[in-house]
Amino acid sequence: MALPNTRFLATAAALSLAALGLSACGGGNDERLRTDMAAARTTSIGVNSYLWRASLETLSFMPLTQADSNGGVLITDWYVNPDSPNERVKVSVSILDQDLRADALSVAASRQVLQNGQWVEAPVAAATVQRLEDIILTKARELRRSTVI
Repeated sequence: MALPNTRFLATAAALSLAALGLSACGGGNDERLRTDMAAARTTSIGVNSYLWRASLETLSFMPLTQADSNGGVLITDWYVNPDSPNERVKVSVSILDQDLRADALSVAASRQVLQNGQWVEAPVAAATVQRLEDIILTKARELRRSTVI
């Protein structure tokens, strides 16, 4: 009778090891999402890393005067589009949270036009600021998606 007990114990041990090994593979999308969200929060910067990177990429064509990753603030210098030399724009981005959410992002823009050799304040269309926010959020989501896959 020793042989059947040994076979039973060996089979039980093998099944236990297989179950233990497979338990590490589970988790599904929810677990992967939690891991991804934790990774975005546990960086060396104080804000959501996807929003930060997306903001930097979106504003990369403009000269930066301030980039504070702990406080989540990006401020550009005045940018003159070569196609419109009588107009210049300055942008500031504030990332307000560690979560990748629309309300964790605030964008402000200033615009000036050249009149009689002087730069004069001009209004910025609300749609322009909204479009910038949308571009940053879309890019941040794409960055997150590319790391989750």
